Amino acid sequence: MTTAGPPLRLTPFRATTYAPGADLAAVVCPPYDVIGDRALAEFEAHDPHNIVHLTLPRPLPGDGDRYARAAHTLREWREAGVLRRDPSPALYVYQHVTAGASAIGLVGGVGLDGPVLPHENTFPGPVADRAALMSATRMQLEPILLTYGGGGAASEVVDHTAGTEPNLEFTVAGESHRLWRVDRPDALAAVAADLAGRTALIADGHHRFAAYRAVHAAGPVSAATDHGLALLVDAARHPLELRGIHRSVSGLTLDEAATTAAKAFDVVALAADDDPAAALEAERGTAFVIGDGQRQALLRSPQPATIAEAVPADRPDGWAALDAGVLVDVLLAHLWGVDDSDARVTYHHDRRDALRAAGRGAGVAVLVRPPALADVLALAARGERMPRKSTSFGPKPWTGLLMRDLTSDQD
Repeated sequence: MTTAGPPLRLTPFRATTYAPGADLAAVVCPPYDVIGDRALAEFEAHDPHNIVHLTLPRPLPGDGDRYARAAHTLREWREAGVLRRDPSPALYVYQHVTAGASAIGLVGGVGLDGPVLPHENTFPGPVADRAALMSATRMQLEPILLTYGGGGAASEVVDHTAGTEPNLEFTVAGESHRLWRVDRPDALAAVAADLAGRTALIADGHHRFAAYRAVHAAGPVSAATDHGLALLVDAARHPLELRGIHRSVSGLTLDEAATTAAKAFDVVALAADDDPAAALEAERGTAFVIGDGQRQALLRSPQPATIAEAVPADRPDGWAALDAGVLVDVLLAHLWGVDDSDARVTYHHDRRDALRAAGRGAGVAVLVRPPALADVLALAARGERMPRKSTSFGPKPWTGLLMRDLTSDQD
């Protein structure tokens, strides 16, 4: 897929990294939006220089400005030599291997004016939050995740580089991370030429990408704010794992949720030890599992008349056939009277977290299947978007290995 506008660019940059000798396993963490309260406290306790102190800063006592706190901490770390900036620009090959999946691709600064397609809607609050953090720190602290239809010279550079000795390698929580620096002029030229005719899809980081653009619009700095830190992965050679994102709704009991859902769905009780993923996989049509950590039920076969009544007329073609569309417009809004952006709704990448949250909040969890990649790509190609927080691509790049300053590489 190509576009007539500016080309897709992944620009080398002078990375800010932890100084040599740092215990990387103690100072890195996952992206900010998959870290819950318990995990935040654990990462904070790992090391006083864990990157989570910057990505999810806590305000000082008596001072509510958490962004100023992050900027102050960043200055202290730089002055103490905890962080350093590379003397020359480069791209990087990064590999993240988990127990069941792997991601490998190129990290650089993606041009914000190029063909980078979103596939999900965003919430204003998280965009403003990330933009405020970037503005205060003048730093892009964690890469977003992009994917594209590859198979060309850029992928050859990735695969060839990955066959050499990495610049760094470590394991944390049973997952391995490897990093290689790419600064040969011929390799950089091959990447640039290959990507110029391609289009990227935002796999993870819609709010951060929108924040990149907001920061650039507020105070453009050439060759700095006009690019955003990103990991670009070839979908053909190294396909990412795609999962759904579950919900929990506080203050709504399982009995209330099931009774109301029965107005439009067949409600089938499941045994407490039934596997919800298997129950969903067995269904050919739209289906969800709801539960509170003690009991659970399958919702299936939604009534077409209710879907037609509940789904707004301005939704994209095919929206009513998406599990995520039915979840947001039919189950949450129409039947339960809860907007997806309501404070009672929390998003979870792990179904166990959703069930635990439901139990704590006297609520109900809604467990979902992964969306079909073809549906995501088709919507994005038409310039349309999935419901907010409906896809989770991975493995996601961890934070703390590479950061990008919002000052020119000449500074």
